[in-house]
Amino acid sequence: MMSTTLSSAARLLQWSLALAFLLPVGFAQAAESDEDEADSPSPLQQEETRATRAIELPPATQAPLLILTAGRVMTAEGPTHTPGYVIVRNGRIDSVGAGTPENPDNLPLYDFPDGTITPGLIDTHSHLGVYPSPWARAHSDGNEATSPTTPGVWAEHSVWPQDPGFQRALAGGVTAMQILPGSANLIGGRGVVIQNVPTRGSRAMRFPGAPETVKMACGENPKRVYGGKGGAPSTRMGNLRGQRQAFLDAEAYLRTWENYDETRREDADALPDAIQRKIERKGLDADDYTPSFWDRFRFGDSVFDGDQDDDSGEDPPARDLNLETLAGVLRGDVLPQIHCYRADDMLSMLQVADEFGWQVRSFHHALEAYKIRDILAERGVAASTWADWWGFKMEAYDGIPTNAALLADAGGRAIIHSDSAMDIQRLNQEVAKAYHSGLQAGLDLPEEEALRWITANPAWALGIDDQTGTIAAGKRADLVVWDGHPFSVYSRAHWVFVEGRLRWDAGRTPSVWSDFEVGQERAQ
Repeated sequence: MMSTTLSSAARLLQWSLALAFLLPVGFAQAAESDEDEADSPSPLQQEETRATRAIELPPATQAPLLILTAGRVMTAEGPTHTPGYVIVRNGRIDSVGAGTPENPDNLPLYDFPDGTITPGLIDTHSHLGVYPSPWARAHSDGNEATSPTTPGVWAEHSVWPQDPGFQRALAGGVTAMQILPGSANLIGGRGVVIQNVPTRGSRAMRFPGAPETVKMACGENPKRVYGGKGGAPSTRMGNLRGQRQAFLDAEAYLRTWENYDETRREDADALPDAIQRKIERKGLDADDYTPSFWDRFRFGDSVFDGDQDDDSGEDPPARDLNLETLAGVLRGDVLPQIHCYRADDMLSMLQVADEFGWQVRSFHHALEAYKIRDILAERGVAASTWADWWGFKMEAYDGIPTNAALLADAGGRAIIHSDSAMDIQRLNQEVAKAYHSGLQAGLDLPEEEALRWITANPAWALGIDDQTGTIAAGKRADLVVWDGHPFSVYSRAHWVFVEGRLRWDAGRTPSVWSDFEVGQERAQ
């Protein structure tokens, strides 16, 4: 019994007070109920939340107020300001504009008259930390090549924050990246989106608010790895069978959890949904909840004063880490990132996505994206590719240097990624090559569009475009000040800011992030 029934006098008082405030209370309760319904996570999502709790948090240091000025500000979403400025407040962009800003408060000024300010660069495809430098077999943690489908493994759990490549990427202007498993498996596991800051553990590097991602692969790699072991898949049709079967299993798994959730909510002895959601939000058991006056007025005493059978609900289904990731894809919570070179392989994966009702977020490598650029543009699927890698295996034979430019010209989301510990240090030069290949082919593309290939578009592919990727008021101050034009081979990142904090200054000897490199500066 949760409480005793109220006396007649108290009941009369309840009705008198309720009638005086009936309309506002009714509206407020309805709004609260709707809000609770929308915000309350499902049981499976609650299990997911447990897996992402943090022990170490990023350093909680106050970002200073400051002003950046340069001869050019390329925002990646609007006009280029020549000259221009960006004002940063509390780690966020306060304002951006043309000319010279007023500075009555004498804020710190970072001025580079011949330089260019751009958003921080974002790499959608990196293996830093899971294949760190220096390379050694002991550091090879990117492919769980024990089964063709391993969606339950997380790249985050392999990331070594001491990889010197992170600081080298920062020196190239990269402020965020996606770390992915390798491509040996049809479903290789979850990726992780990180902000490029020094931490002791990988979870503290997570980009705040970034959604989960999953790495998948088609084409040569999975069939070579497992066919070479005498197993499946060994053909492209085996690849597709494996992908489809994995999502068939995930559909059944998700249905089991949804049925459990529905049964739990519709149990005749259960409290009303609005009350149950209140209890869940407060982290209480039903017997520990004390109903308010308005709870009793709305639902009646009998709802709260009857015996609540602790055994009325069934046990939740058993968790399966592999299927949990794929259930997230089916719900739209996990963004698929698919390694695919050939146009026909990409079309096959789009068919699988349509069959099971999910969306491909980005194809990776995608050397034949130009052959289906109309389809990719129409469906809003990004293509993360290289500027000029090609020919290193059969499915890479038809790669062309105008791939990204042709996709962009068709209205698609082109992205230049690295997939390399070296290329991530010069993404600005890689995008310049791809851009100028398009110009030489006669495509009329503005520089701002090419800049989006390493800023705004990758931010969208990773689900963080509401926070970063362009220079706009309210977004994170992830910024790079270049000492020239960012598309020049002679330019380098002079200052790099991550959430308003200066993390790289080319004019000073940097503090070494990686313990592996401590002391080696003397040897150099």
